[in-house]
Amino acid sequence: LSFYLPIYLSVAIGTFWASKCGKGNISWEVQRYDGWYNNLVYHSKGSAGSHLTRLLPANYADGVYQAMQEPYLPNARSISNVAMKGESGFPSSKNRTVLCAFFGYHVVFEILDVRRPGCPPEFLDIKIPKGDPVFDEGAHLPFQRSLWSEHTGKSPNNPRQQINYVTSWIDGSSVYGSSHSWSDALRSFSDGKLSSGYDTNFPKQSKDIYFMWNSADPSTGEHGLEGIYGFGNPRGNENPFTLALGIIWFRYHNYLATKFKTENPSWSDEELFQNARKWVIATLQSIVFYEWLPEYTGQKDVTSYAGYKSHVDPGISPEFQAAAMRFGATLIPPGVYMRSGNCTFRNVTNTDGSESPALRVCNSYWSRQNPNLKTSQDIDELVLGMASQIAEKEDNIVVEDLRDYLYGPLRFSRSDLMAMSIQRGRDNGLSSYNKVRENFGLKAIQQWEDINPALYNQSKQLFKKLAQLYGGDISKLELLPGGFLESNGDVGDLFKDIILDQFERLRDGDRFWFENSQNGLFTEAEIKQIRNKTFYDVLAVVIPGPQELQKNVFVWKEGDPCGQPQQLTTRELKPCTKVTTMNYFEGSEAGFGITLAVLCCFPLGSLLVAYIVAHYRKVEFKKLQRKEGSIKRVELAEGIKALEWQGPKESSRQVYLRFYPAKLIKVLDSRHSPVRVLQLNNQQHVDIIRSNNKGQKALLLKIPKEYDLVLIFDGEYERSDFVRHLQQYLEENGLTLQAYEMKEQMLLKEAVTKQQRGQILDTFFRHLFAQLLEIDKVDAGDFNTETSRKTKDSLNCELTRAEFAESLGLKADSMFVDSMFSLADKDGNGYLSFREFLDILVVFMKGSPEEKSRLMFQMYDIDGNGFLSKQEFSRLLRSFIEIHNNCLSKDQADKVIESMFREAGFQDKEEITWEDFHYLLRDHDNELRFAKLNVKGIEFPEVVKTNMFKRVSFLNREKTNGLWAASHYSTLIRSNDFSDTTIQNTTVSTVDQEGQELRRRLGKKSPNNHPRVYTEAFREKYNRSKVFQKIQQFKRFIENYKRHIVCVMIFYGISAGVLIERAFHYAMEAEQTGIPETTYVGIIISRGAAAPISFMYSYILLTMCRNLITFLRETFLNHYIPFDAAVDFHRWVAMTAVFFAILHTLGHVVNVYIFSISPLSILACLFPDFFLNDGSELPRKFYWWFFESIPGMTGVLLLLVLAIMYVFASRYFRRISFRGFWLTHHLYVALYILIIIHGSSALIQQPSFYIYFIPPSLIYLGDKLISLSRKKIEITVVKAELLPSGVTHLKFKRPQEFEYKSGQWVRIACLALGTDEYHPFTLTSAPHEDTLSLHIRAAGPWTTKLRELYSPGSVSELGGYPKIYLDGPFGEGHQEWSMYEVSVLVGGGIGVTPFASILKDLVFKSSVNGKIRCKKIYFIWVTRTQRQFEWMADLIREVEDNDKNDLVSVHIYITQLAEKFDLRTTMLYICERHIQKVLNQSLFTGLRSITHFGRPPFVPFFNSLQEVHPEVGKIGVFSCGPPGLTKNVEKACQQINKRDQAHFIHHYENF
Repeated sequence: LSFYLPIYLSVAIGTFWASKCGKGNISWEVQRYDGWYNNLVYHSKGSAGSHLTRLLPANYADGVYQAMQEPYLPNARSISNVAMKGESGFPSSKNRTVLCAFFGYHVVFEILDVRRPGCPPEFLDIKIPKGDPVFDEGAHLPFQRSLWSEHTGKSPNNPRQQINYVTSWIDGSSVYGSSHSWSDALRSFSDGKLSSGYDTNFPKQSKDIYFMWNSADPSTGEHGLEGIYGFGNPRGNENPFTLALGIIWFRYHNYLATKFKTENPSWSDEELFQNARKWVIATLQSIVFYEWLPEYTGQKDVTSYAGYKSHVDPGISPEFQAAAMRFGATLIPPGVYMRSGNCTFRNVTNTDGSESPALRVCNSYWSRQNPNLKTSQDIDELVLGMASQIAEKEDNIVVEDLRDYLYGPLRFSRSDLMAMSIQRGRDNGLSSYNKVRENFGLKAIQQWEDINPALYNQSKQLFKKLAQLYGGDISKLELLPGGFLESNGDVGDLFKDIILDQFERLRDGDRFWFENSQNGLFTEAEIKQIRNKTFYDVLAVVIPGPQELQKNVFVWKEGDPCGQPQQLTTRELKPCTKVTTMNYFEGSEAGFGITLAVLCCFPLGSLLVAYIVAHYRKVEFKKLQRKEGSIKRVELAEGIKALEWQGPKESSRQVYLRFYPAKLIKVLDSRHSPVRVLQLNNQQHVDIIRSNNKGQKALLLKIPKEYDLVLIFDGEYERSDFVRHLQQYLEENGLTLQAYEMKEQMLLKEAVTKQQRGQILDTFFRHLFAQLLEIDKVDAGDFNTETSRKTKDSLNCELTRAEFAESLGLKADSMFVDSMFSLADKDGNGYLSFREFLDILVVFMKGSPEEKSRLMFQMYDIDGNGFLSKQEFSRLLRSFIEIHNNCLSKDQADKVIESMFREAGFQDKEEITWEDFHYLLRDHDNELRFAKLNVKGIEFPEVVKTNMFKRVSFLNREKTNGLWAASHYSTLIRSNDFSDTTIQNTTVSTVDQEGQELRRRLGKKSPNNHPRVYTEAFREKYNRSKVFQKIQQFKRFIENYKRHIVCVMIFYGISAGVLIERAFHYAMEAEQTGIPETTYVGIIISRGAAAPISFMYSYILLTMCRNLITFLRETFLNHYIPFDAAVDFHRWVAMTAVFFAILHTLGHVVNVYIFSISPLSILACLFPDFFLNDGSELPRKFYWWFFESIPGMTGVLLLLVLAIMYVFASRYFRRISFRGFWLTHHLYVALYILIIIHGSSALIQQPSFYIYFIPPSLIYLGDKLISLSRKKIEITVVKAELLPSGVTHLKFKRPQEFEYKSGQWVRIACLALGTDEYHPFTLTSAPHEDTLSLHIRAAGPWTTKLRELYSPGSVSELGGYPKIYLDGPFGEGHQEWSMYEVSVLVGGGIGVTPFASILKDLVFKSSVNGKIRCKKIYFIWVTRTQRQFEWMADLIREVEDNDKNDLVSVHIYITQLAEKFDLRTTMLYICERHIQKVLNQSLFTGLRSITHFGRPPFVPFFNSLQEVHPEVGKIGVFSCGPPGLTKNVEKACQQINKRDQAHFIHHYENF
């Protein structure tokens, strides 16, 4: 039905049209423009778009479609050079005129058009042979195969058939076109005429008629529609000669329409037009068949018409179109005369202004502004000239204007008509010359000379060369060269038979032939009238004025008027313009490069914008921080302003100098912060040196035993003012001023700079430790390279208090520095000499515990009476506390002192002796033995380090009062930047040894005997090879991440599958599109990458369906899909997708370049909906593809959107500006819109994105609607507290039906800060509580504003707590803590928030005897100082109080105290252990949980858990905190999992 429906509709419309017209003056069946239904049995015969009709079987190399080529057949250009090349200027043997020759071309255009290129593009390029006189050797003349029927070329039984683009009937298609729309475009719809231009004798120019062919002028390079006239023949403007004939028929139609209008004034436009058209077609049929054809073929007695024969196939044969009709090329002269009506032959003007006797054919192709053809009279003179000019001789010779200088295909301006015709025959699969002869009843030729004996006798060399080209095998001789060689004064027998056969079939099979009396077109009288009409009659009525013209315009005989001046040769004419090649990409190189550079700069531009936003946010955040923690400062006097010169290679800085009492001068920076303090206590006078240069700006202030202060003032007045103030200050303090002068250059050279002072101190310390530790010279530095003066200066150097403090890494005004400096400064001069510093270091480095405690005693025995009062002991302890940022309060310190005195029995003593002091430290000899005094910048030798690191206190099992008590340990680490890397990089055996020594402190007694933590390890079980360890580690990795691996493999397997499918499709299965042949690599990369992009950017939405994930993780699917890794998977997919996006872009960059250099004919084939092949061959420029096409413009915008989204989504910018990340990530809406639009144009393939996008988008939309339904519910805050360390505690009402699990998180927005910005926070409340709570650290602008908003002042101004919006809860891995019998919770900083909820939940469930699988939880809290999160300490205290079943074991690590683990930290360590022993609580936190110093050693800790819980197969490890923490935990898990024991499964979240 689908096949016949169009036919039935067409018949119905035709019947309706006929009946409609019958009511007027159109009583006949109007012939269709497209040729359909001429044959009522075979409707498509002869129609436009029908395929050619083969007379012989196709001769293809494969029998299907592959053309015969070299080496089986000779090179086509070589054949042309041998068989068709020769001298011109010989007249036609039968005096055929040039008009006869070009009328033949007009007839061909009427019935034939197979030059439309095929699709997909296929090329049979012609290689230029060696020694070619015109074309460059080795070049290739492009040849594109003709359009073929897509239903053919499938098998030898159905070989390829070429398509005839116009109707094969002689039906005026060259005048009216081959479609109704084409005809309408040419009509004026007024008085039945065709539309004319400014001159009524010319058709209208086709500026708006895009179906007209408009190739470039090969002589001038002009192109475009300017000067192109509208005809029914699309190639009607190819040359001025066929153009003139087209104009003749245009005029003739309008002449008849005018005539009919005069005779029948009442006729409508349609009646006039159809009557005129009918007569034009009939006249053309009569002239072609009965006047032109006999003269053209020499067959005077053509067969008479015997009536319409429906069985006759009128189709054009390939033998006719590709060979026989090419015979007309031999008739074309190199030039064409123009003459007036009175036989005056005129000269023509060439493009360069010179004159010639005739129009040169080769320089007239597609000429748009020919100066010789501007008026209708010029057209008349050209037609008259053609009618009077004798054509070239009918032989095998073709003039160079066609054979060498035909307008070229594609990039070439010139081509070879004969080589192209030979190649066209091969494209059409023509049979050989002899087979065609036999088919027409002619005898096959056996010898080369038998082809044309007369010609052979004249040109034996021609036949010899041609035979050589074909290898002497005449059976291979092709139809075109064989038929040409037959011609010698007339058309050869074979070509004549082919031509006559073709035209007879056209006539006999045409139901609308004018002589068919059955069609009702004409009466017998009208038929006779038409039969007697000649072309002379047509010319007589369309060329005005009396004309001298012979009656038979196709032949000129003696006695006819206006004979030609002479037979034209190339010598009388202007030479042909030479061949040129066009570079389609010329002039686009720079623009293309700049465009690519701009595209590459999108990420850089986004980075710049992100940097500006980040900078703005930082500035804003600092302002908020200053506002939040602002302390009003007392404004001090500015002081004296100057510029400090710091050295020849250092930049100067602005400073202010202020004078203080007690002989103190402070140097302040531009922010009025002190950068240096000058002590003048031990000086009698002060020396200054002033520069005496012009300007007198410099001044040097000599500071004995320190580096000098060099000041540069604005001028002499400012310097004198400073000196005056300095002198006055010194006099007030009993000091004198001594001033000197010298040149500024010498002054600066004399000055001791800070850098020079540093070099002296460096030598000082190296000599000091070389003597102290007896280090070899190699370790201490090469002293021989130092000058004796330098060594002397260094040894005589004395340290200031500030330099001494800096060497210890402490502040100069700290109590510890003050006490130690006072003790070491034996001579009391305010400086430490080499010997004084050495004496005190000897005690700390090599002294016994007794010597060290005595030294500490003496440091704080301020009055030197041999006793330490409680106040002095308090000063000792507070000096250590001060070092560590006052980590203990005064009350805590007093509490320690009272406890220690009471423990030792000294509670009644107000003062203690050294012996008493040492007794207080009796249990800590080991700590004192290894305690050192670390000096900044000095590394201890290996022997000393070894002794230090031996200080590892481990847990010893002791049974005391029925309780398992333990003494916790801390490892003394000297490095400031301790990490677990050192431990983790050790071998497994080392880990085992450490695990043997570690013991677990157990808390309170429980009803049952719990496993003993840190029990002895059994090393013999674990001694395995490294290969086994690697295998075990791999097995554990697979076991740990099997869900992840399976899901990743499935997802990326699908991605790889769609990629491979698309890549394979375009590599192997898309030949019919032609795209792979044009841009193979580019299309495979671009389309292959586009498939996973579509899939990934669609299904990435599922990773953001938080509500769905939270729901599904509670189902059985959680056993197979790692829902907790959704965010990480989102990042992985996003990064993979952007990789493919970049790959997709690179592929399209290749495509754009290829398309920018591909001719229009190819583009029209590849993209028929976007391009129309009009013959111009000019492709679109690259910028069209980038910026004017929908895919290009949306692609550029997509790159911009992706650049913005990905840059702002990076961790760095996300942390600095979460709002910037949040806003830019909402560009995903624009991203999906652009992706949809990007593919909607179906430029290369039909859109497929929606196939991937619809399912996940609907799920995501539903998930968002759920969130939106919750987001708009206002939640009342019932309590807000501003806790230390910038933490804000919010407690708010729990919405109805709000169910959650411990460890889950929510998103909140504050109404007062805007409702469009949501931030994620973990709930710190437990599920059993009636309210919800959050602990939010002010780490960014939004959280800082939130803290300020809930401050008491803001709350009082607002009249209450601002309300919030709540979205959630959402699940994460931490909520799986209850799935393991043993869980380890590791929280760093604010990362403890999920564990606050978990700990409270666990204790609650335990207290009510709830069913929980988890039997033991180890909570490790890593914090810089216990004061950072005091609220967490309160929570842990609550947990300890309620933990009746000893479920929770808490370990607190204070990392701040690991920075100086020497004598100073040792004292605090002793105090901590004492309080734990006496009060069973930590000195720092007040908790029963042991407090450790430094970072947790995860490997030994996990190792001990394997031994304590041997029955547990899997231990869950949950960490939350900065990436460094979670990374160390992950490494420790991997290290431990190498062993064949309990399996540690790690879940983590970073912030």
